[in-house]
Amino acid sequence: MKRLIFLLLLITFSIVACSNQSDMLEKQIDTYTEDWNNNNFLEMYDLLSNDSKAEFSKEEFVSRYEKIYKDIEVDNLKVSYEIPEKSEIKKAENEIDIPIKVSLDTLAGPISFTENLTFIFEEKTKDETANWKVDFHPGLIFPELKDGGKLSISHLPAERGEILDRNKKPLALNGNAYEIGITPESFVDEESEKQQLAKSLNLSLDQINNTLSQTWVEDHLFVPLKKVQEDDSTTLNQIDDIPAATKKKIKIRTYPLGPAAAHLVGYIGKINAEEMKENPGYQNGDSIGKRGLEQLYEKELKGTLGTIISVKNEDDSEVVLAEKPGNNGKTITLAIDKNVQEEIFNSYDGKAGTASAIDPQTGEVLALVSSPAFEPNDFVLGVEKGDWETLENNPNMPLLNRFSSTFAPGSVIKPITAAIGLKNETIIANEGLKIDGLTWGKESWGSSKVKRVSTSSGPVDLNDALVRSDNIYFAMQATKMGEEKFVKGLKEFGFNSDIPTSYPIKKSSISRDGELSSEALLAHSSYGQGEIEMSALHLASSYSPILNNGDMLKPRILESDKKEVWGESLIDEKNINIFQDSLRSVVTDGTAKVANKADFPIAGKTGTAELKSSLEESGRENGWFVGYPNDQQNIIIAMMVEEVENEGASTMVAEKVTDILIELRNKKIHSN
Repeated sequence: MKRLIFLLLLITFSIVACSNQSDMLEKQIDTYTEDWNNNNFLEMYDLLSNDSKAEFSKEEFVSRYEKIYKDIEVDNLKVSYEIPEKSEIKKAENEIDIPIKVSLDTLAGPISFTENLTFIFEEKTKDETANWKVDFHPGLIFPELKDGGKLSISHLPAERGEILDRNKKPLALNGNAYEIGITPESFVDEESEKQQLAKSLNLSLDQINNTLSQTWVEDHLFVPLKKVQEDDSTTLNQIDDIPAATKKKIKIRTYPLGPAAAHLVGYIGKINAEEMKENPGYQNGDSIGKRGLEQLYEKELKGTLGTIISVKNEDDSEVVLAEKPGNNGKTITLAIDKNVQEEIFNSYDGKAGTASAIDPQTGEVLALVSSPAFEPNDFVLGVEKGDWETLENNPNMPLLNRFSSTFAPGSVIKPITAAIGLKNETIIANEGLKIDGLTWGKESWGSSKVKRVSTSSGPVDLNDALVRSDNIYFAMQATKMGEEKFVKGLKEFGFNSDIPTSYPIKKSSISRDGELSSEALLAHSSYGQGEIEMSALHLASSYSPILNNGDMLKPRILESDKKEVWGESLIDEKNINIFQDSLRSVVTDGTAKVANKADFPIAGKTGTAELKSSLEESGRENGWFVGYPNDQQNIIIAMMVEEVENEGASTMVAEKVTDILIELRNKKIHSN
């Protein structure tokens, strides 16, 4: 009887022990997988077996998980398992494999795998509550790491989007270049070869030596020195004769128009620390738009790199865990015509100034020019400090984007003043004003006087005032209409408001404080002096109502920009012929007779703006001409050239615009 009772107690104890052991194992599995799902790596480490802890320190275990999961941007981690039957646990004795399934999202896409989570039954210490411990190995992070492989993240390239003109001609594209460098172990005559390289690459010996002395340089490694354009055959041929020199073909951004579109298109360069803070997702060595459209449309142009997460083994074999293809950048198509852009830029021949060309029927911007400019291709290759300083110190300021700036318009604003007066009926076109002498002003203005170029033989009406560019006529009309009406009209023409275009252009301003509280300032502003300023683009657009049934259209720089009215009914249709006839007469009988040399009719308006800090003093002069072909009326060019006081003033600018229009007509560029 006692023996029977003993056997029953033994069986009961065994059943209870087996049950406790099963419950203990399940609890350990739950705890470990829950900590794993929550990235509690410190707590996971506490559940490792003694042998595992001896092989992997706590710091090593935790930091490896944290680094890998951070590097591949793990998200939606899910670790699940199936608990074995109690009978299986009983058979296992001191060791058991628990099948687990791991799934997670990464920067290269989802990864999932199955693996055995091995638990070992160990003697408990005083501080422990369970005997089952995890026998850890790196294959639990990813199975491919089990035998010592290393996780690798690499990127699949994404092509930067191109920038095209209206005819799909490239303004910025991805071309080829060569990176020239040295493999130090290949030197035959080191000093001689360094001198040859310095001469061929326009580098100093110090620059070459400093590059070679970097801590990472080893004799067998390629050490890059400079990038060279693919078509620079002279330099490339010289490099071929230097034993230690090597050239590697690389992808590079190319700007076919060079300086002609430098300020418009901009350029790309290596991202700096400040730009990386402002643009998350970029890495050291990435390129980014530095100015112009390259900077403005960086997000669209850049595209997204593809990503490969793989494990590289000691035998150089590689297993891909996840792969996400890259997306090429978007192509940006402009309304700009590269031929118009080049013709206008080349006409400056290095002189300083700015110009804009638009199609008045559509609002499309055909050209935005700033002269002088820089060579954007040099910036992509890398501008030396000395070359940068030369650009910065150039008195003509080639780094200044003039077409996004504003300037005193001079007499080219007179058609705007006239349109405002005709609309508010303070100007009657055929009504003449009696004007005596070359100067006019009121006693309350002090010494400030309005001057005109020539006297009149009789009353001056609007046509005569436009043809002869009579400052006094417009000053009288402005003071008669008063500040309120004149400012209201200017605002209807877009003054003091943002230019509604996809490229940032400085808004045109009426004055420093936006008002014309002084009557003298009101008078001088009417003919483009005072404090009034305009951009070339705004000026070209403000002439479009003359050719567009009285409406001023929004300037459209992108092909995708919609045709929209910016200023409606700025000129009554009944008055349009007044402007068209008068601006044609400016060429046939007035201040722009030089434009008569074209074998087709040109119309337009000249203007000279004095640059001075007060109304009384004299200063340098900027010359303007806004002109268009009177027969086709499909392009308006607003052009300004700086410091024309000794070069024919606005007549010189009118001749340039005429020559451009002739060339465009002869080459059938933007021709009806």
